[in-house]
Amino acid sequence: MKKCLAFILCALLFVPCRGEISFRGAWIATVANIDWPSPAAVGVPHKQQEEMISMLDSLQAIGINAVVFQVRPTSDAFYWSELEPWSHWLTGTQGYWKEQMGLITGMEDFYDPLEFVTAEAHDRGIEVHAWLNPYRVTIKSMDTTLLVSNHIMRRHPEWFWKYGGQWYFEPGLDETREWICMVVEDIVCRYDIDAIHMDDYFYPYPLPRQPLPDGGCFEAHPRGFTDIRAWRRNNVNMAIREISETIHKTKPWVKFGISPFGVWRNSTRDSIGSATSAGLTNYDNLYADILYWIREGWIDYVCPQLYWYIGNRAADYETLAHWWALRVAEANQYYAANNGQSNHDCQLYIGMAPYRLGSEKEAAAWRTGNEIDRQMKLNRTIPEITGECFYSTRPLLLNPLGVCDTIRNYYLP
Repeated sequence: MKKCLAFILCALLFVPCRGEISFRGAWIATVANIDWPSPAAVGVPHKQQEEMISMLDSLQAIGINAVVFQVRPTSDAFYWSELEPWSHWLTGTQGYWKEQMGLITGMEDFYDPLEFVTAEAHDRGIEVHAWLNPYRVTIKSMDTTLLVSNHIMRRHPEWFWKYGGQWYFEPGLDETREWICMVVEDIVCRYDIDAIHMDDYFYPYPLPRQPLPDGGCFEAHPRGFTDIRAWRRNNVNMAIREISETIHKTKPWVKFGISPFGVWRNSTRDSIGSATSAGLTNYDNLYADILYWIREGWIDYVCPQLYWYIGNRAADYETLAHWWALRVAEANQYYAANNGQSNHDCQLYIGMAPYRLGSEKEAAAWRTGNEIDRQMKLNRTIPEITGECFYSTRPLLLNPLGVCDTIRNYYLP
């Protein structure tokens, strides 16, 4: 009997812990003033600080322990940079701040937003993941007349191309990767951040009958590739590897996380793809081979954006949650087997969409008030899922259908 009890106890010790959600995050989007600062606070430092403190207090109150703060939405800065200009969504005019001369005159109301957010968040026990968009220079609401005279695109127009009314760095150039790594190194070196974070915007989302304008770069710099699609994937692979190396050689404890579109590949295109019928995928359309990055040990966490409801025909949340759990575990095993170590597991967090709740434009599942609860409950049955992140903060804190109460009940029981 004693042997039997000992066996049972031993077995229990090796049962994976379920429901351990250690990362409880929220995105704070600054592009187009989605979350912060509000339009009324643009160019007004004290109002921006008040809004951020209120936001962090509210997030802390529901159990959030990490913010993913967008500091470089369009090759601009929400932090002091000698490489790229202040964002016009922060100051009102790109590269200019009414109090910028405070650096010289000592005006008290000048501040560095990333430094401020990091200090305030850390005081509340909240991590700060600095969110960068690597290739985007403008969005459709911007034109190039907004760019300051010394912007990198004005100095090196040959590094860029236009697609769908927006401007992007050319990912096929060595100079592009070098520039992005310089920006990353600058942030990691000077700020007490916990991670660098990039989302789903690598190559732009494809538009009907509009091919990407990178044929000339491919012909000039093929690097041995004959398939332009494989060449594009390699461009992004090199960028991720070099960014990872830059981060970890500068501060080894700073993490590198990616939040990709929620479908890597459909099973109709790849035997290890998910049982989905998504109209676009990371691998085929955005040229982001996330599983490869995990197998190579380049990223510390992956946070796929599973912005669909449970039961969605084209992309079912439950199907995708299990798929990512399986494939991330396999990729971690591959890395361990091929590198003789098992202490570098890429963590799996899930990106969730409370912004959809309550909208009459959404499917019925999002209008009932139960969908985020259903998803959080499901996450806790999948031991590989160790984190959740909510997009985005402003709609989240409006508490649609009581979602803040749901989150608080899970995080602060």
